[in-house]
Amino acid sequence: MPFDPAPSYRPAARTVVVRGASDVERSFMAAVYRWMTFGLAVTAVVALAVASSREAIQLVFGSRVVFFGLLIAELGLVVALSAAVTRLSGAVAGGLFLLYSALNGVTLSAVLLLYTGTSVAVAFGATAGTFGAMSAYGTVTRRDLSSWSSFLFMGLIGVVIASLVNLFLHSSMLSFVVSCASVVVFTGLTAYDTQKLRALAAAGGSTGALAVNGALALYLDFVNLFLSLLRLLGGRRD
Repeated sequence: MPFDPAPSYRPAARTVVVRGASDVERSFMAAVYRWMTFGLAVTAVVALAVASSREAIQLVFGSRVVFFGLLIAELGLVVALSAAVTRLSGAVAGGLFLLYSALNGVTLSAVLLLYTGTSVAVAFGATAGTFGAMSAYGTVTRRDLSSWSSFLFMGLIGVVIASLVNLFLHSSMLSFVVSCASVVVFTGLTAYDTQKLRALAAAGGSTGALAVNGALALYLDFVNLFLSLLRLLGGRRD
């Protein structure tokens, strides 16, 4: 289910970083993307391992208690990491983030069971291209993207509510609309979060835990965008 942690950083309004980044900014953003890449790699490896094991599949998806327990644990980790970021060391924050990535890999193994390998690869490629383009836009644009925040927040709330409603309606049309809206929301969030993180770095927020929290925000943007595109483009297994 789409979810954004609303990380605990709030750079000053109308602070836009577009060029001439300092070494501190470059180092901070490099750490953010490095942690994000680690997280995605852990998720992918764990998802493949679970999907390849009959015993693991039975354990995770054969019991509602186990599956929903994993979802609750994931949500708890996101909330804890976002709420306590200023009090955590970089190592602890990184460990929590990688643990979350591993648990997410367990639950996301379902997509490897439901969709064909070609569909997953196409959706991943489309996600990587879109994410890269919007993250680059958030880096180079002179436009202050803070004006997008209300629209994106409202869109995110709408997507979450509609997704919950569709758990009971099972409407293919509503699912299509939610997926399209999710693509728009998480595409916009990628650019918005990138610019916000650069503004944070420019303001001196360069601690390890903040970099991990920033990686979590971009990781969630990437994963939710991937899932939305997969629902739109993906072909299910027979």
